[in-house]
Amino acid sequence: MSFRFPLRVLATLLLALAAALACVALHTPLPWMIGPLFAVSLASIAGQPTASHTPLRNLGQWVIGTALGLYFTPQVVTLVAGVWWAILLAIGWALLLGWAFGRWLHRVHAARMPHVPAKSMRATTYFAGAIGGASEMTLLAESAGARTDLVAAAHSLRLMVVTVTIPFAMQWSGLHGLEINPPGVREVNPAGLALLALATGAGGLAMRALGRTNPWFMGPLLVAMGFTVAGQSLSAVPTWLSNTAQLVIAVSLGVRFSREFLHTAPRWLGSVALGTVGMLVLCAGAAWLLARATGLHPATMILGTSPGGIAEMSITAKVLQLGVPVVTAFQVCRLVAVLLIVGPMYRWTERRGPRQRKSAPRGACFVRAGQAAQCTSTGVCASSA
Repeated sequence: MSFRFPLRVLATLLLALAAALACVALHTPLPWMIGPLFAVSLASIAGQPTASHTPLRNLGQWVIGTALGLYFTPQVVTLVAGVWWAILLAIGWALLLGWAFGRWLHRVHAARMPHVPAKSMRATTYFAGAIGGASEMTLLAESAGARTDLVAAAHSLRLMVVTVTIPFAMQWSGLHGLEINPPGVREVNPAGLALLALATGAGGLAMRALGRTNPWFMGPLLVAMGFTVAGQSLSAVPTWLSNTAQLVIAVSLGVRFSREFLHTAPRWLGSVALGTVGMLVLCAGAAWLLARATGLHPATMILGTSPGGIAEMSITAKVLQLGVPVVTAFQVCRLVAVLLIVGPMYRWTERRGPRQRKSAPRGACFVRAGQAAQCTSTGVCASSA
């Protein structure tokens, strides 16, 4: 048994590598992420014994966080600081959009899942709709008594739809190569790279010790930013290392899908996919308005406001050269704000809910569209399709 897991990990990595090379030959966008993501997801759904090793994913986030931090030159930091108000608007938009998505999911599925207690259903749809990290939202949902399998499935599917849709849309529309300020250092210096690795690794360990979210992304990102802002150009991150990091991150996303995944409330998954597409359209509209207000390119704003993950959207910006620092700043600030606000916001809505139900007049009847209802003298609502 001790040898099976390493062999499964190795076989999965080889499959991912073959898919990445095929996508490179086909000139697809983000070949080192989309190719492995597709291949590993399909293999997992087909029942193949795919596997991902968590330390490899941490290494991938470490590399990507470090590479992104090198974009934050003093000039770029000044630019990002100048659009702080737009970042706040994007945070408010993300909270509102996630809440609305959750309400829509509840309206669609509450009546279809009578076996799920009402409170659990409210928590499930609320945290499934929130635009945050999959693992963090699942943990918050668990503490609220939600169906964590549905919440995790919703976030995994949302992330895959966004990760695949946006890069293809950007490439087909010709929106790439619009970098605002390319990284100041482009050459790889072995000694400088070793020092950068040690410093960013220490940053990752420190963030993990403090119990912070995404420690192996946030820690290296902040440390690399510190070096860049101070004008210390130690080294660039080799392209092959960045590509490898994208591959292992894609593998960690792909193994979330399984044969059982498709049997987990198919209507639920269909609604999540449809809602995600709707959110992408709405976010594109909001991004266009922010682009008009800030003077930044709409493509950069789309990546900054899209309902995807930090690493995935930042990688997209890096590969397609679409304003990496702005995208990273928007995504990082949104994640921090969502993690701080979503939990208290749910508890607030739950406290208000009972008061609103108690204030409803006796005999009041609330039914779904298309249902006929009769209210008995005791106030019990009997409905039929």
